[in-house]
Amino acid sequence: MPLRHKIERQILQLTGLSLNTVNYNEPQGDPGLFGPDAVCWRIHSDFPAMLCGGISALMLQMLHPLALAGVWDHSNFREDMLGRLRRTSQFVAATTFAPKDEAQRLIERVKQIHKRVEGIAADGRPYRAEDPELLTWVHVCEVYSFMQGYLRYKNPNLALDYQNRYFKEVALVAYKLGAEKVPESAEEIEVYLQSKRSDLIFDTRTAEVMRALFNAPTPNTLTKPIGRTMTHAGFDLLPDWAIEMNPKPLGLAQRSIARAGLRALAPTMRWSLRNGVSTLACRRMGIKPFWQRSEAELFYGTQHRV
Repeated sequence: MPLRHKIERQILQLTGLSLNTVNYNEPQGDPGLFGPDAVCWRIHSDFPAMLCGGISALMLQMLHPLALAGVWDHSNFREDMLGRLRRTSQFVAATTFAPKDEAQRLIERVKQIHKRVEGIAADGRPYRAEDPELLTWVHVCEVYSFMQGYLRYKNPNLALDYQNRYFKEVALVAYKLGAEKVPESAEEIEVYLQSKRSDLIFDTRTAEVMRALFNAPTPNTLTKPIGRTMTHAGFDLLPDWAIEMNPKPLGLAQRSIARAGLRALAPTMRWSLRNGVSTLACRRMGIKPFWQRSEAELFYGTQHRV
């Protein structure tokens, strides 16, 4: 087996594609919820930025005591953190790249799961995963972190217009899940995050989730150093104020090493991943896969039929 295929097969075990429960191949020509001209197809096609951003998003989400309570009470994150990351990865990938019926199926499944997630948080407040405000918080943490990962590790010069188009597009999924008043631009995202800071805490439960993330097992020896680098880079991707909330943050030297490490790993990861979900979606649409395009082609070129 060629080296590229070996690397690809092992890296894909970190993703939702390894769950093998979503059909990205049929029906031919089905554009899904967004279609191949969408900015989210381009942002979400970059695996290093998305994996790093996904880890960072979970860290940011857990600063909200009600979001934390749902994870604490209704998941086995200590025993299966990798599984949780895979399932989150699958949801984002499917709602972006899968055919429309498959994307809607995943959304309905998550909505059914949310119906069962409710309880009393550590501070005595009731919570429920269907709460529109909580859904908005979870969504904003995700898309903010994905964009930050893309800007840091793929294209720091991405035009603000494309960033705003991205946030407006992906708000659709949040609304389908039941969120309300979803920020739809980079400026609105920043204002929203600043407005939530007074609601956030870092307590012993938050620390436990962070430990579980930093100690999450990986499926093979190749992905172990990748996983560690990604986790440290995910922490480094947090807003400065969120980093400062952690009483034992990674030092600046550790964060710099993680940033350099991911920048070194990212080209190999992109080179090896030729059969990820974005490629499957491009094949379904009969267009040139994104890994075969330059950054200029991704945002300024025309569709390439194959």
